[in-house]
Amino acid sequence: MGKKILRATTVGMSLNIFCKELLSELKKEGYEIVALSSPDSDLKELGEREGVRTIGVQMERRVNPWKDFISLMKLIRVMRKEKPDMVHSMTPKAGLLCMIAAWLVGVPVRLHTFTGLVWPTASGLSRRILILTDKITCACATHIIPEGDGVKRDLQRCITSKPMEVLGYGNIRGVNLNYWRKTAKRQEGPLTFIFVGRIVREKGMNELVEAFVKLNQEYPETRLLLVGPYENDLDPVSSKTKNLIETCPSIEAVGSQKDVRPFYEQSDVLVFPSYREGFPNVVIEAGAMELPSIVTDINGSREIIAHGENGVIVPPQDEHALWEALKWMVEHPMERKSMAEKARPMVANRYEEGFVRKCLKDYYRKILSC
Repeated sequence: MGKKILRATTVGMSLNIFCKELLSELKKEGYEIVALSSPDSDLKELGEREGVRTIGVQMERRVNPWKDFISLMKLIRVMRKEKPDMVHSMTPKAGLLCMIAAWLVGVPVRLHTFTGLVWPTASGLSRRILILTDKITCACATHIIPEGDGVKRDLQRCITSKPMEVLGYGNIRGVNLNYWRKTAKRQEGPLTFIFVGRIVREKGMNELVEAFVKLNQEYPETRLLLVGPYENDLDPVSSKTKNLIETCPSIEAVGSQKDVRPFYEQSDVLVFPSYREGFPNVVIEAGAMELPSIVTDINGSREIIAHGENGVIVPPQDEHALWEALKWMVEHPMERKSMAEKARPMVANRYEEGFVRKCLKDYYRKILSC
């Protein structure tokens, strides 16, 4: 049996999404793979699909000192028993606890992947705590993968001076181009803007809805399609925004959808005005579906979208700039069509999932052979 790799995230969904087909490929190449997260149906599904052993250790996503301490003790016991050659964590809480446990146990290779960073848009005590936890994670890790150059710059600026390596073009998941492709020609109808993601404040929903309602008053033959769930407990949109969504006849909120491809196929432009991201897969998937995008000038989004080529970049939290971009898309159909034609080739050249997995497997071989 080859080197043992323990892949860990806080909840099973993250492993299930980001490690699809990867763990089975690593197993075929001779690695012994163990997947670890909080015990849930996604972890079970991952183990059965990938053919790997799974371990459930309950971890809280929110800060809970007592429960976090219990989780840490359990992780230490797991790592002492398993004796992995490498622990690779992802997501904040799993990264903090697993890197501490792996460092205490003496795991030779301790790798953490940083996706979206929360602290750049936080303030006060919350920001200081988030920065501290990321500093501890980095201090305990031997290797760090930032998802994209923007995340790397933020980490270098405030968190660590350790060497870091961006793999490939930054994205750590990639897209299946056979899955993410148009299967039907766009039917005639109103120019449709689509948002895919959580309907929350930090995704720019307040600005998007206000900007679209203003646009729709001037151009009634426009539509906004919202695909995703509300999260009223964590980061709710304003009551005004929710009321506009419910009362504007040109806004359609369809909730969570297992398959969002049909909604992309009835749309013309993705709008993704988030305040912060690591490397948003939504923008990549929309590009693979031949949609140009309006995105904010933030980490990840600015690395996927080349302004004027496959989309438009606007400042975050700027309702007026967002309205101008929406209006530009309406008034420039030929330029919009040109952007749509460039969107899929740009995704295919950088973010095809086989290429992304190869970058990670090559990196594994390099750091495990040292």
